[in-house]
Amino acid sequence: MQDVPALVAQAREGRPRAVARLISLVEGASPQLRDVMAALAPLTGNAYVVGLTGSPGVGKSTTTSALVSAYRAAGKRVAVLAVDPSSPFSGGALLGDRIRMSDHASDPGVYIRSMATRGHLGGLAWAAPQAIRVLDAAGFDLVLVETVGVGQSEVEIAAQADTSVVLLAPGMGDGIQAAKAGILEIGDLYVVNKADRDGADATARELNHMLGLGEARSAGDWRPPIVKTVAAKGVGVDDLVDALEKHRGWMEERGVLAERRVARAAREVETIAVTALRSRIADLSGDARTGALAAQVVGGELSPYAAADVLLDAIAPGSGSGGAAG
Repeated sequence: MQDVPALVAQAREGRPRAVARLISLVEGASPQLRDVMAALAPLTGNAYVVGLTGSPGVGKSTTTSALVSAYRAAGKRVAVLAVDPSSPFSGGALLGDRIRMSDHASDPGVYIRSMATRGHLGGLAWAAPQAIRVLDAAGFDLVLVETVGVGQSEVEIAAQADTSVVLLAPGMGDGIQAAKAGILEIGDLYVVNKADRDGADATARELNHMLGLGEARSAGDWRPPIVKTVAAKGVGVDDLVDALEKHRGWMEERGVLAERRVARAAREVETIAVTALRSRIADLSGDARTGALAAQVVGGELSPYAAADVLLDAIAPGSGSGGAAG
């Protein structure tokens, strides 16, 4: 058993080992997880959470590393949560983004953690929201969440970040993606990285055109800017930081930041509740009642909805809708 208050205190002091242990408790769904979250609750709400997403190969890790350098130069403490694809054998992370950000490994003001998706869809690990909470409570000014890089399914980052950054690169077919529903509908900022390549200007123009075809905006609404960068050379990174800070200021001025964080917490609460409900249903999967209900459904005696109501009532009396046809 871990000494949770001591771990939290050490994490607040900037000790990376304590932060790592807290996130491990989250990832492992430890029995102490409730105690951890209770201890962290009063300490959260200060970190600016930026999500970076985009197709594989657009330079997410390089851009993340460049942002770390820029914010560290400004004296900010920065945490990176790099969500990797899961190994089908071990369940662990495969890519190891920490290797690509090794320039920051010895910096005490930077914490980098790879987290495996463990098969979770949407580009994020299921434990990512609570891992972000750990990093927030540990006193980091900025939390950068870099997603897996699996294409258009990565929309979940918009539900977890204060600001979502979508990266594209010329010559990778991203112009075609701009015409489709998917990750290009979630961005607060768009980055055309590797802008020293042929086609960068055309990619930016096409993206700007597609954004112009989107929802009508009123005066004062946020219009996502398009920033061109060559992250590997540090070109355009200052412009990206400036755009991030402008978006943060706009959100704070209009109350959008608070609204997003309330919505994020609501989704987190709902996820925890649904997970608990699924666990209770799983506990009943071998119960004789479940088999009997299934037989009645097959025999036409009950509808699946009526059977589900009976099952829900077995878990929590009164929770069944009571309105399903039998």
